[in-house]
Amino acid sequence: MKPTLSDLERLAREAGSILRDGYNKDHTVHYKGTIDLVTEADHASEAFLLGEIKSHFPGGHILAEESGNIQGSNEDLWYIDPLDGTVNYAHHIPIFCVSIGFAANGVVTLAAVYDPLRDEMFTAERGKGAFLNGRKIQVSNTDELQKSLLVTGFPYDTWSTELDNFKYFERLAKKTQGVRRLGSAALDVCYVGAGRFDGFWEFKLKPWDIAAGGLIAKEAGAKVTAIDGREDYLSAPLSILATTPGIYEEVRALLK
Repeated sequence: MKPTLSDLERLAREAGSILRDGYNKDHTVHYKGTIDLVTEADHASEAFLLGEIKSHFPGGHILAEESGNIQGSNEDLWYIDPLDGTVNYAHHIPIFCVSIGFAANGVVTLAAVYDPLRDEMFTAERGKGAFLNGRKIQVSNTDELQKSLLVTGFPYDTWSTELDNFKYFERLAKKTQGVRRLGSAALDVCYVGAGRFDGFWEFKLKPWDIAAGGLIAKEAGAKVTAIDGREDYLSAPLSILATTPGIYEEVRALLK
């Protein structure tokens, strides 16, 4: 049995309710790395999603943030981020979401990204457009870099990596109206699709961070590639550049 977009919406909404219900409580925080956190809510949300997928859509492969690669028996592939924005969540900062992408035969076809505190459900089905709470969204019409507002994020090894995104942050901040850092890649790329930001880039991501949001932005009219221009932004080395078409080439040139 294959899922529908309504199935992904239901899963994202119910997992989001787990995050919302636990948001104002004290969190149990564990460290996967120096600045890479996981909370009890990550585990609870993921356990719910894995249970539902295995029960209703058995046999698919699952890539999940906390459980890693779960092998399946067919060609279906689920990309699950049960809590994107864990650092925000752990600090009671209200910017986080649930992200679910579904791929058939290697192509992401369905996407749902849900922000439970704002009750914002971003969705897309390949070839059918992108939506926010059922209303169609599209990227901005900005075609001048100096009039654009961008967003980015930093990898968990940002203290030691040779690929220093801070230099690109500075470079682009000086060419635009500004660069924001919200702390949730899935929401960042959805916000590009909704026209709230004009562009997003980030290095060293994981597939579950951007599989759903990438499809949503693309269906909303964004140009979405790896930073080096590859169409397959979900293959290693992972990176993403998602912008309104009018500024794509300028942003990409500044990221070289």
